[in-house]
Amino acid sequence: MGGAGLGLAAACAVATCAIAAVMVAHRVRSRRRWGRAVALVREFEEACATSVGRLRQVVDAMAVEMHAGLASEGGSKLRMLLTFIDNLPDGSEEGTYYALDLGGTNFRVLQIQFSGKGSMILTHRVQRQPISQELMTGTREELFNFIASTLKQFVQREDDGIDQIPDVRKDLGFTFSFPVRQLSVSSGLLIKWTKGFSIKDAVGKDVAQCLTEAMLKTGLNMRVNDTVGTLALAHYYDVDTVAAVIIGTGTNACYLERTDAIIKYQGLLTNSGDMVVNMEWGNFWSSHLPRTPYDISLDDESPNRNEQARLSRMYLGEIVRRVLQRMAEESDIFPDAVQNLSVPFVIRTPLMAAMHEDDSPDLREVGKILEDHLKISGVSLKARRLLVRVCDIVTRRAARLAAAGIVGILKKIGRDGSAGVASGRTKGKPRRTVVAVEGGLYVGYSMFREYLNEAVAEILGEEVAPYVSLRVCEDGSGTGAAVLAAAYSSNR
Repeated sequence: MGGAGLGLAAACAVATCAIAAVMVAHRVRSRRRWGRAVALVREFEEACATSVGRLRQVVDAMAVEMHAGLASEGGSKLRMLLTFIDNLPDGSEEGTYYALDLGGTNFRVLQIQFSGKGSMILTHRVQRQPISQELMTGTREELFNFIASTLKQFVQREDDGIDQIPDVRKDLGFTFSFPVRQLSVSSGLLIKWTKGFSIKDAVGKDVAQCLTEAMLKTGLNMRVNDTVGTLALAHYYDVDTVAAVIIGTGTNACYLERTDAIIKYQGLLTNSGDMVVNMEWGNFWSSHLPRTPYDISLDDESPNRNEQARLSRMYLGEIVRRVLQRMAEESDIFPDAVQNLSVPFVIRTPLMAAMHEDDSPDLREVGKILEDHLKISGVSLKARRLLVRVCDIVTRRAARLAAAGIVGILKKIGRDGSAGVASGRTKGKPRRTVVAVEGGLYVGYSMFREYLNEAVAEILGEEVAPYVSLRVCEDGSGTGAAVLAAAYSSNR
């Protein structure tokens, strides 16, 4: 018995040691995997670094590309398209005007009444209308006939049939959110379709003329103006507005340029001496932009390359997903999550923003989103914190690059304080400058907005930053289109 008991005890001791050894080995492997996840995030953070010095290099590169794009067609990565808009609203517009906003699977028609005093809008009516898949891939005649018919019904309902009187013509602002080569304030050729549209017989056609012809068929007596709505609306409220930036599903910018700086159109004359230029800055690229393997792979797979992928709402969540997928593949931070994280765009930017802005002590919202939307459960608190850190890295980089783009515009027009008296200074101090910003990423994502505002101030410096304001501008594509139609109305 004694020998048997001793043998049993020895066996138990050996088993205990074996179990302990397994547990220790598991802990060592777990720590190594966790260490690998932390290392991946640290590497990503270093690759995304946007020091003030680096941002100023991006500013300089942006200004150089702007000069090149104004000098010759195709001379820059920026299209620098002329809009032929040289007269921006100033708050004195009066009367009732209409707007048509076509930019996706829905379009809007609006009726706006301006008071003529103090930048006041008296009435604002709007109707939204979905566009069927058949119309998005049919013919230009079918699409514009449908739009004109909807517009006519709206006008008749809101305006008591005034459009039926032959000698009364209403002005219509037309926002067409697709790449267009502008020929005049009321004409522009469609360069290509995006956002799921594929109407082949419309490419290369004058979209304003297509709409005009469709309206004539329905008996509508309206004159069309194409628009740069956000800048127009912001200028209506504040005449110190010099540029407008859209940071939403896509990203773009326009600004007010001196006509004598537009070298590729020598002899261009306007009443004001200025013209609004549509930059199409989504194509901007510079060697100073921080790029990671995740950006490169996304660029290779995306029709919208380079800056678009690092700034727009469409892609930020996808970059986060790619980082998390690699972390899941190389560590056990997200249990059994590789397959779920391998689905492209499964993390949309609104979800990313919700996780990023979760301020609960246990990151409850992060855990809920992981379980409900990604079907990933059992994620530890420290892993959730690491996930939030990834969201922060992506958001901060995007916001700071957007800030560099904005300051690049200010540098080009001499409002960044870098050229002394020539830099928009009056009586020894910088001129007041307003940049309008529209789009869900800036308006609806507070962390993004804070990082962008902070970076603009850092780049400009203490002396100039107080004179530059970023102002939220909403519904430039609708109300802005109407107020620009008012500014160009022959009835004023």
